[in-house]
Amino acid sequence: MRTWSFAKGHGTLNDFVLIQDRSAMLNPSVEDVRFLCDRRAGVGADGLLRAVKAEKMPDWSGPGEWWFMDYRNADGSIAQTCGNGLRVFVRWLLDENLVSGDHIDVATRAGARRATVNKDGTICVTMGVPHESDTLTTVGVGSAEWQGRPVDVGNPHCVIRLGDPTLVAGLDLSFAPSLDPGVFPEGANVEFAADTPDGTVAMRVFERGVGETMSCGTGVVAVALDHLNRTGRTAGTCVVEVPGGTLRVDITSDGEARLTGPAVIVARGEVTLPHG
Repeated sequence: MRTWSFAKGHGTLNDFVLIQDRSAMLNPSVEDVRFLCDRRAGVGADGLLRAVKAEKMPDWSGPGEWWFMDYRNADGSIAQTCGNGLRVFVRWLLDENLVSGDHIDVATRAGARRATVNKDGTICVTMGVPHESDTLTTVGVGSAEWQGRPVDVGNPHCVIRLGDPTLVAGLDLSFAPSLDPGVFPEGANVEFAADTPDGTVAMRVFERGVGETMSCGTGVVAVALDHLNRTGRTAGTCVVEVPGGTLRVDITSDGEARLTGPAVIVARGEVTLPHG
């Protein structure tokens, strides 16, 4: 039996278990991650955020003194990055006195990311330069099919536009959408979105390796980029309403996306793992 200290936090109800592993000694297995994220047998979360000194990550070539956010989906699979997770990760680093200041640099599998702590307590994180495909692809949910647009936000997404927010609210996302493996060989997060009368965008998401979640930061960025492109803009602001709350995306003139929203740490404790 092994006992690990952990924290739990969320960003717009997209929740995570966090563990500190400065020297990369814990090395959680797939079974460990699945246990920790299990909502009945474990702590319960959409994913695991492991904090490792970047110099201990063999595929990272940037500054070694940064913290690396090793993100795992609830099924134990590795993901490149996570926008909500990044904000929660930074909030936790600050609360644990592992970093200080209003600007925090973090290493991820999708590259370097910078977080800015706002005076209202929200956190803004850079999300790189997302790219939207010119080609549509077919996505199936049950007997229904839609045309979706692939978007790369450092991890793969497919955005499907629906004509009315009530259609978004009425979707059954209890099982995974079907995707073209030729387009998404490693799967993708699938976002369903619609414009609202007040100018925001309503969105729900099915995350690969997790299922439907209350929010997805990179998915919100994908939807915001698609929204701006459809309205003929290459830069601007988009407010996205997810089941877990509200997030803001700003896309700058050079194409960089910035995601702003809340991040909350709700619990700390110790957990005994049954494996190993």
